[in-house]
Amino acid sequence: MLKVNNLHQYYGGSHILRNVSLKAEIGKITVLLGRNGVGKTTLLKSLMGLVPIRSGSIEWQGRDIARSTPYERARAGIGYVPQGREIFARLTVEENLRMGLAYSPAGTKIPAELYELFPVLQQMLHRRGGDLSGGQQQQLAIARALAPGPRMLILDEPTEGIQPSIIKDIGRVIRMLANRGDMAIVLCEQYYDFAEELADHYVVMERGEVIASGPGSEMQEKGIQRLVAI
Repeated sequence: MLKVNNLHQYYGGSHILRNVSLKAEIGKITVLLGRNGVGKTTLLKSLMGLVPIRSGSIEWQGRDIARSTPYERARAGIGYVPQGREIFARLTVEENLRMGLAYSPAGTKIPAELYELFPVLQQMLHRRGGDLSGGQQQQLAIARALAPGPRMLILDEPTEGIQPSIIKDIGRVIRMLANRGDMAIVLCEQYYDFAEELADHYVVMERGEVIASGPGSEMQEKGIQRLVAI
């Protein structure tokens, strides 16, 4: 589904991403690991077109989208849950979900499945997003990204600052989405145990480069936790 080849990205004179290559397959969870500041979020923003790349290719469903706008990538079926959630605090839960349908045909209804995945959202439909707890906001951010029915979901640190019970709920939803077999998932995660449990494939970054990758089943054997420990 997604193929990234030889990606280079700069902030000013700083070389942030160096020859990064990876792939994300349909029905699989690709976990992106690495210490803080190694370029993981920059890579995800590059996949969404939020920051420009200097060179390399980003191929989505057989088409190079490296020069496409974020809007075009969203319309092409890429959903994005940013670090920090970035929900609209003054809008209600329902209005936040409708923002996820911004480019869908007029009159498109919020998918009922979202309330099945995250029942708390239906209970709080008319509450303002800013009044929700951090865990509830994260569920809202994921549901908003899922609203238009993306073929790929990119999540940046979805467990950050979240209580353990909601981390389990989020992990259950991510695995269920992958198991349906119609979506590729890219998960950037600091919580190692959560990442290892979900990973079908892992990619480890250091100083803007990919230093290790392989099947998730080999993470323990390869000592991957040692590579990302602070």
